[in-house]
Amino acid sequence: MAQAVNAIYSPVSEAWYPTLAMLLLTVGLVITANYFIYEATVSKFSRSLTREVVTGGLASVFLGFGSLFLLLAVGVYV
Repeated sequence: MAQAVNAIYSPVSEAWYPTLAMLLLTVGLVITANYFIYEATVSKFSRSLTREVVTGGLASVFLGFGSLFLLLAVGVYV
């Protein structure tokens, strides 16, 4: 027999979507700016690959989740 289907709810309230979008995008852009400043000011012989990868990864995560919440805030449900 057919079982009852449970609705799926978001762990984050819809009221928080715009706030989270702006916060995460702002943090991501600040980290991205820090990355570009680091690349422009440090000589290529003294750069750290670990720092570049970690900074780039953090910026990607924050910008990715910020974009997700921005899409959710304007009603594009992905």
